Amino acid sequence: MTSTSETEQSMRDERDAEEVSRFVERFASDMTEAGMQRMASRVFAALLADDDGSMTSAELAMALQISPAAVSGAVNYLTQVSMVGRERDPGSRRDRYRLHNEVWYATFANRDRVLTRWENTLKGGVRTLGEHTPAGARLAETAAFFEFLQSELGGMMDRWREHRKTLDLPVADERGRP
Repeated sequence: MTSTSETEQSMRDERDAEEVSRFVERFASDMTEAGMQRMASRVFAALLADDDGSMTSAELAMALQISPAAVSGAVNYLTQVSMVGRERDPGSRRDRYRLHNEVWYATFANRDRVLTRWENTLKGGVRTLGEHTPAGARLAETAAFFEFLQSELGGMMDRWREHRKTLDLPVADERGRP
């Protein structure tokens, strides 16, 4: 009888490494076009395509054919925006970079805090510039837009959690593995 880990390994062995690499670069390009830093996009896409959702700096550098310094800069960005966590391999001095569980949910939830900060700063700008000036009116509209996004984001996130329950998706463990 074949164990689950043997089956998973067999599936990984059957993958076309070039196709996986093309997927990583395609998705990274999509994220870069949306505004994410290029190297951070590549590192994130590589982690997303990894079965374990985690890799060391050396593994990332090899997979993406980039320098360890490029990996470090990308990982610093990804940890700042709460898309990736850093953990130590047991008995090792090597760091392992891991996708957070429910990475997209956590990323959008984190955006809520950013939107609040931007909204408050914009409202201060309205007071500074005057609400009846063209610049003040533009800032007021932007602040109102962010306020609207926040009011919708919470409900949308709740609806996603309920919708996810209806899908036949594997449930991840505490380390993000199905």
